[in-house]
Amino acid sequence: MLPIIYSERFLKHHTGRFHPERPERLSAVVNALQVAPWSNQLDWQQPNDQRDVQPWLETVHRRDYIERVRDLAKQGGGMLDPDTVVSVRSYEVAQLAVAAWLDGIDRIIATQEPAFVLARPPGHHAESHSGMGFCLFSNAAIAAHYALVQPTVERVAIFDWDVHHGNGSQYSVENNPQIAYCSLHQSPCYPGTGQSHERGAYDNVLNIPLPAGSDFNDYRPALLDQVLPFLRQFHPDLLIVSAGYDANQADPLAGINLHPEDYRFFTEQILSLTHRTLFGLEGGYHLEALAQSVMATIEGCIDWHVYV
Repeated sequence: MLPIIYSERFLKHHTGRFHPERPERLSAVVNALQVAPWSNQLDWQQPNDQRDVQPWLETVHRRDYIERVRDLAKQGGGMLDPDTVVSVRSYEVAQLAVAAWLDGIDRIIATQEPAFVLARPPGHHAESHSGMGFCLFSNAAIAAHYALVQPTVERVAIFDWDVHHGNGSQYSVENNPQIAYCSLHQSPCYPGTGQSHERGAYDNVLNIPLPAGSDFNDYRPALLDQVLPFLRQFHPDLLIVSAGYDANQADPLAGINLHPEDYRFFTEQILSLTHRTLFGLEGGYHLEALAQSVMATIEGCIDWHVYV
């Protein structure tokens, strides 16, 4: 059984009728998973809404920024930047999303098997002092810091396959020798970060920028010849995947030409490296492509579990 950590409360983060990062993203995925031929292999779990996430938020974000998000929600909502919305329940929902990612870490450590966090808002663009790019709190980076305090974890890696570079994730971990960050992303593209010469303070960062128009024939060698050797050399005790699906050829916000089935290959390769892997949703804005790509990832996890 593959854990899917999800709550309908994630739909309560309202961004506006025409915003790309909308509740329908999760609804499309949930609907597809519920009718999948292997749906009986999914273990749907509610995130722990009693978990105190404040100390973990503060491992990455400044307290004044956290309070700004809270106060903006209390005041009825507003904008952190032209793209990033806070609605009345966004602070609550974003905290629950962090709790879901931390629950995923707990589950992986307990079972030694992968899990998938189906949550929003996404997080990999959120920096210590600001939200941006639809992101409020830096879920993957927070989860990495949380994992390091667990007794069996000394090194954590984040692999970000979202089409956009995870500036918030990188900036939050690049000075920590116990965390590695690796990103495959389109360049030039939002947010304009993630250059290949950036290596981190401990040679713990690998950025692989790819031009618009790249497809699986470009991603496959990048994964096999650069990403996997980098991660293998780091020897992570646990791996976190910032699983964004906006590199799909159908996605409206970028220009990479992947297909849903490509994410199954990515998943299989990652699980061959370590089965202690947390997949957490980031971007992906074409509803059908998003749903099909998440299904490909989860099917790869299920088949790994069957044949391991």
